[in-house]
Amino acid sequence: MKSGGMEIDVVPISGELNVGPQHPGSGHMRIFVKLNGDIIEDAEIDPGYVHRAVEKLGENRNYMHLIPLVERPAILDSINMNLGYILAVEKILNVDVPERAQYLRSFSAEISRIASHLYGMGILAIFIGHSTGFMWGFGDREVWVQILEVLTGARITNSYIIPGGVRRDLTPTVVEMTKKAISYMRKKMKDWERIFLNNPNIKARLQDVGIMTREQAIDWGAAGPNLRGSGVYYDARKAEPYGAYSKLDFEIPVYKEGDGYARTLVRFEEIEQSLRILEQIIKDIPEGQILSDRFFKQIPPTRLKKWWEGQKRIVLPGYYASFRPPKGEAISRVEAGRGELVYYVVSDGSAKPYRLRMITPSYRAIYVMKNLLKGARYADLVSIYGSLDYFPPEADR
Repeated sequence: MKSGGMEIDVVPISGELNVGPQHPGSGHMRIFVKLNGDIIEDAEIDPGYVHRAVEKLGENRNYMHLIPLVERPAILDSINMNLGYILAVEKILNVDVPERAQYLRSFSAEISRIASHLYGMGILAIFIGHSTGFMWGFGDREVWVQILEVLTGARITNSYIIPGGVRRDLTPTVVEMTKKAISYMRKKMKDWERIFLNNPNIKARLQDVGIMTREQAIDWGAAGPNLRGSGVYYDARKAEPYGAYSKLDFEIPVYKEGDGYARTLVRFEEIEQSLRILEQIIKDIPEGQILSDRFFKQIPPTRLKKWWEGQKRIVLPGYYASFRPPKGEAISRVEAGRGELVYYVVSDGSAKPYRLRMITPSYRAIYVMKNLLKGARYADLVSIYGSLDYFPPEADR
């Protein structure tokens, strides 16, 4: 390079860069990147800054006290975190769940999925400099959070699903709120398409960035939209139906491009599928109990009259305080907002689990991110990170 008649050698800056940990940038996670110029030669993902120790705490809590704990790793997807744990416990208890409760589980899980996707899209937007997408994502998710609040009585960690059923029944207020939210969301999705998905700047940041082939997605253990964005048709709701999913009609969006844009499109289209599911549940939900007769019969008549007959709420019977499941072990899987969530629960016959293991989709995304960052430009780090919808507390557990 010539400057003022002098020859100057330009040497690419190389070395290691510490990204994070700080909330706005890395989301409570640190990434060590080895750079050659602006090319990432290697990346070391350093999680653990928001470790909840849920699995270890599970050994010192009874089964009901664990429900609020397993919800916390994925704040806006607490219903699915709750559901996966309860399904494993129910296998050990060998308890049947009424059909109406199954529908209500799927109903709340899909609302949770919509809120989770809107959260993820909002974070992706601000990562790549689209502040309107960030505000829209967090504003639109509030519509669905309020529905869960009215349905469950809690704003974020809902603790709605219990062994044998759910705590509260569907009310006309919740039905009306959901219908309005569905109508609102469909209109707003057109705005999302115009201002975000079809935005040339967004496409430039996401298309052909962080490409993961079908074979790589399988080998690296990708889950959820990250897996389906690489052309793999897999969803636990179809592979091993639970709740009311076997009775519901919905599609599984799949894209073969495998880049950040494809992963974003999968999440966007899954919102529409969740809206379809909610409409079907409102229309077809059967009448009946929301708690297994095995537990419902243990509720004192005076409490039934006041709470169940009056407000359609379940007052937990004394059995739940410290029940002791028989010895055994169980594995459950659900399709959480970010992908397949697996629980492994071991009972030794006491009131506390002998072992609790939870494998979250964000934990599986760590290895995916490490591989996708290699060879990428440093400016694309946030695009890849955001497109994976990686949530540090969910990975750290």
